[in-house]
Amino acid sequence: MKSLTRGHLKAGLDSVRGAKFRNFWTMLGIIIGVTSVITVVAIGEGIKQQISSQIHQFGKDLITVQPVQLHAGSGLDSNNVSLLAGLNVTGSFRAQDVTTVTTARGVAEAAPLSVVDGPIRGNSGLYTGGLVMGTTSALSSLLNQSLAYGSFLTDNDVGMHVAVLGEHAADQLFNEDVPLGRSFTFRGQQFIVEGIFNEFNAAPLSQEADFNNAIFIPYDVGESMTNNSAPTYEILAKPSNPKRLGSTVANVRRALNAAHGGESDFSVQEQSQNLAGSNDVLELLTRLIAGVAAISLLVGGIGIMNVMLVSVAERMHEIGIRKAVGATNRQILSQFMIEASVLSLSGGVIGVALSFFIDVCLRVFTNLQPAIGWQIVVLATGVSLLLGIVFGCVPALKAARKPPIDALRSE
Repeated sequence: MKSLTRGHLKAGLDSVRGAKFRNFWTMLGIIIGVTSVITVVAIGEGIKQQISSQIHQFGKDLITVQPVQLHAGSGLDSNNVSLLAGLNVTGSFRAQDVTTVTTARGVAEAAPLSVVDGPIRGNSGLYTGGLVMGTTSALSSLLNQSLAYGSFLTDNDVGMHVAVLGEHAADQLFNEDVPLGRSFTFRGQQFIVEGIFNEFNAAPLSQEADFNNAIFIPYDVGESMTNNSAPTYEILAKPSNPKRLGSTVANVRRALNAAHGGESDFSVQEQSQNLAGSNDVLELLTRLIAGVAAISLLVGGIGIMNVMLVSVAERMHEIGIRKAVGATNRQILSQFMIEASVLSLSGGVIGVALSFFIDVCLRVFTNLQPAIGWQIVVLATGVSLLLGIVFGCVPALKAARKPPIDALRSE
């Protein structure tokens, strides 16, 4: 029995090699389907891991306070503020809200993040890849982010025209390694660089701005330059006792609710809630796109059925001879089922290899970090094999049930 199976397997491989061009186009649907499914799922999983890493970098006890109108988007917002990493500011907090959060029970420190619009010009000309953000001295410790050079804003910098740059912003503005003490022009005024952050662990599709492209200036300076119209899109805070994170979040929510006259036009979330929300959206998108990609697998299975039907018609005389010398219906069925499985499995293996190649390309040429898990590789390969078996049944049954006399008469 084993030798018979080996013979059928060899016949299947010979069949694939014998009509390489036709079989390649037959397997193409399987190849595209497997590659698409693995790549889409890997990108989704990779982005989830990147967002999780970013959130954990900021600390699990970080509290994020945002207006409910804040959402991911593109273009310009109602305040004509350019977007940073897909951030759309259509609502904002007032200065009183910052005070409310800072003085809420259980809050150790808090820092606002406002967006200040205006042209930025450095040694390399106009800088259009980032945004100026107003904040306070507490931001650096809230984000658990160290500086590569210089120091962050201090209480002594209130009212001063000084700035701290993200790593990418420093490169774009001055095109040099350590531009400490250098100046750039913002809204017609000179700002002195007193610090440069180490690179932030930015994540694609994250709801947080990409701080690598940001320029941080004192919060009060940003307010005075815009006549107190700069939108404060987020307030970050941390509890004095990390073990009382939940109660501190509740205290902040109650304080803001009272300050807003009972209107809950804001959200107060822990990092775990931010991560869960991002993961839910990514999971939905990944399933949707993977489902669309899986359709090509079905198309590939239909292609295998069609080519096997052609193969059965072309080899009808061979089938008749085999039956005449004693081959059973089961043996004929097994032969063609194995051939269909070889076609689908070969397409699946090629698709897996191609998906790993795409993974490497995405890592090298983009900021995406796809994560290919063994589960999706096994699932995609198994589905491709299953499709070969399912769609190979019809032509295999047709070959097995053909009467020997009719088969021998076929040309």
